[in-house]
Amino acid sequence: MTSSYDDLATAAEMQADCRATSARLDRAARRAVRPAPSIHFDEQGREQPKPTIEISEAAARIAGALHFHLE
Repeated sequence: MTSSYDDLATAAEMQADCRATSARLDRAARRAVRPAPSIHFDEQGREQPKPTIEISEAAARIAGALHFHLE
């Protein structure tokens, strides 16, 4: 039985993991203090189309069986 403290990684591998984690934390910290994007319509860059949703035949059958109406 192994304990949670057993680690088969080498010191170099653990150091590389720590550096990668540190870099990700640094990026997250920079993103956390950025200003939020504007929600005002006139400040949006361009009009964005609505995403399309495709309903599979199987999903339509299930919805029909549950008496949901998908169009």
